[in-house]
Formats: sequence, C-alpha cells, structure tokens
Amino acid sequence: MKLAKIVKRCRIDKPGRFRFADHDPAESFGLSTELAVVQPMLDEGLARLAELQRRLYADGRWAVLIVLQGIDAAGKDGVIKHVMSGVNPQGCVVHSFKSPSAEELTHDFLWRASKALPERGQIGIFNRSYYEEVLVVRVHPEYLEQEKLPAGSHKHIWKHRFKEIGAFEQHLARNGTLVLKFHLRISKEEQRKRFLARLEEPHKRWKFSKADIAERARWEDYMAAFEDMIRETSSETAPWHVVPSDHKHVAWLIVSAVIVEALDKLKLEYPKVTGKALASLLECERALKKVESAAGPRKSPRR
Repeated sequence: MKLAKIVKRCRIDKPGRFRFADHDPAESFGLSTELAVVQPMLDEGLARLAELQRRLYADGRWAVLIVLQGIDAAGKDGVIKHVMSGVNPQGCVVHSFKSPSAEELTHDFLWRASKALPERGQIGIFNRSYYEEVLVVRVHPEYLEQEKLPAGSHKHIWKHRFKEIGAFEQHLARNGTLVLKFHLRISKEEQRKRFLARLEEPHKRWKFSKADIAERARWEDYMAAFEDMIRETSSETAPWHVVPSDHKHVAWLIVSAVIVEALDKLKLEYPKVTGKALASLLECERALKKVESAAGPRKSPRR
C-alpha cells in the first residue's frame, strides 16, 4: 500500500465513528516487519523532511507543532529519535510534559503548553501535552484537587476541556501553526514485552518505575479516555492520526510520511530576491570576484 493511502487510513476524519477496535496496533499495511527492508523508504522520507524544514525556516510564515500521545512504552521517545534525526536541531525543540509544577498548578491547564509553543519557522514537539489533562487527570480525578478550581467547575469538566482544546488548536491554526497529532497505539501484550525489555537490560532499567505497573492495571480506563479524547478533539484543522506502533519502524515511517505530506501542502518556498536587493547582491558578488582575481591564483602550500 502506498504511503499516501496509509496516512489517510490513520487520519481520523470522521471522529464520531471512531473506535479502537477498528485500529489494530500490529497493523503493518503490507510493509515489511523487517527494519532493513523499509530503511530505504524511511531514509527517503527523512531526507525530504530535512529539506522541508529548511524551507519552513526560510519561508518564515508557519510553525509546526507535533503532539505525541500514547500509553507508557508506546514509543514516543523512539519516534522523536528516529523521525527527527535528520532535521537541524537549531530549528526543532522538544518539550516533555511531566506532572505540573507548583507554579503551573496556579494557572489554567493550557498555560504551560502555551509557553512552549514553537515560533514561526520552527518545529516544536510535545512529548505528552495538554491532552494529559483529559487522560491522566480523567483516570485519576483526584488530581483535579491540586488544580484548585473554583467551586462547581468540576461539572461537565471533560466536555468543557475538549471544547477549550478545540478552540485553542483552531486559534493556533488560524495564526500559522500547523498542528499534527499522533496517538501511538500499542497492544497490552506489546507493552508487557517492552517493560520486560527495560527490566532485563541494565542500561534501560532507569526508564522503568514501579508506578508503571499500577498504571498498567488501569489499561481499560486509559483506553476509554484515549478513545473519547480522539472522538472529541479530532478536527479538520488538527486531526488525530492513530498510528499502529507494535512494530516500531512502521510507526516511524507513518509519522514521517504524515509530517512530510502536511508540510508539502503548505507550499513552502525559499524567499526570492529581486529588484534592488538582487542588484545589491550581484554587486557584492562582482566585488568578491574582483578581489580574488586581483590576488591571483592561489599557490599550493609547501609540503
């Protein structure tokens, strides 16, 4: 299957009908499950992404916000490492959102994300995001008490937050931020395997926490929260992409294809230098060539 069709299959254009049951986390869309086989496709996509990033910076009209969400061990760090490996680090900033700080809890739930938004010409990546406020906080409603919300504001809070997130993303889109959202979907069995791999390999043990087991016990609660989140917040301007991620390299390939396709649609161009500005540059070029000509040919250094 061509990548364009795979991207379309993963994009949630009809969120009202969305069900996880229709999205197999082990789906490969006919792609090989051997990394070596798909590596050339991945390399081609990363090279195109690097070129589009240069155009994004030079064009200067758009920012890109990439939102990564998924259950623990879904592969968010891996996507960042492998998909963004070819881009210029000066034009890409990653923000990982952990538990909110004391200062962040004194503001509304979108405040800390607003501070971290990318500027025009830049790519910003949210490793987890403001969506944690309708995921973790929904599974653990006791966390709401830490947010010191006004009395009575808890009623219909999830519906309100979905609407507020939708309005926030529409505001970003209208003001030149391309929002690309990815849910990395893995199976419970695949999560178990990845947790075991962390425990069995000494250099990965630091990634594991006993709390991961407690959260794993709430698997069904998290899946329900993710499903509701996607139904309520996938929109035309900021659609969700549900990416099967049991096979890591399949996820990398799909995420890179989505980003490349979206950036291509922006019709990014290098600024054209014309008129007096061009004449000035040509004058500089002639002056530099004249200096080189006057200096004569370079002599080879003595050995």
